[in-house]
Amino acid sequence: MKLVGLLLAAGSATRFGSDKLQHPLPHGVPMAVQAARHLLSEIARVVAVVRPGSDELARALRGEGCEVTICERAEEGMGASLACGARVAGEADAYLIALGDMPFVRPSSIAAVRDALERGAALAAPYFRTRRGHPVGISGKFRGELETLQGDEGARRLLAAHEPELVKVPVGDPGVIRDIDRPGDLTPPIVV
Repeated sequence: MKLVGLLLAAGSATRFGSDKLQHPLPHGVPMAVQAARHLLSEIARVVAVVRPGSDELARALRGEGCEVTICERAEEGMGASLACGARVAGEADAYLIALGDMPFVRPSSIAAVRDALERGAALAAPYFRTRRGHPVGISGKFRGELETLQGDEGARRLLAAHEPELVKVPVGDPGVIRDIDRPGDLTPPIVV
């Protein structure tokens, strides 16, 4: 199966107060680099989407083995970044979409979504308890829809429009719902 990982790392990080994607985690690795490492551990080809002016981040992601593309329309939101990544990735059987500000997603959760796609799921997403998380798997049959996304909703409308086709993948990984928007989000959560 030709599966392409799309790492969306073109956000503006306005709530974080600085470039969160390059913010070092406690072990010193930048947030987006850690997300890329986890994705690359389960997906052979990863296209990372960055915003203009992110030269240092682009170099770091290339150094990890990602193909990097600059999304000139990144300021329009996640939909524009996702469309850019899908166009650069080209034709594939499926896409696995991960976020650069979600460095705590376990490789096993990525593998579980990948496996659902390989078993024929048109759409797949990890669920921690009752909450849908990331990464999201999307069949190549939706490539045309991915390439025309706009705004800041990402693929939310696509998933809603085709919800009966969504395979819910249960995982015991709180990282699938843990995105980092503010510095305080880096504090380890208490999971009960």
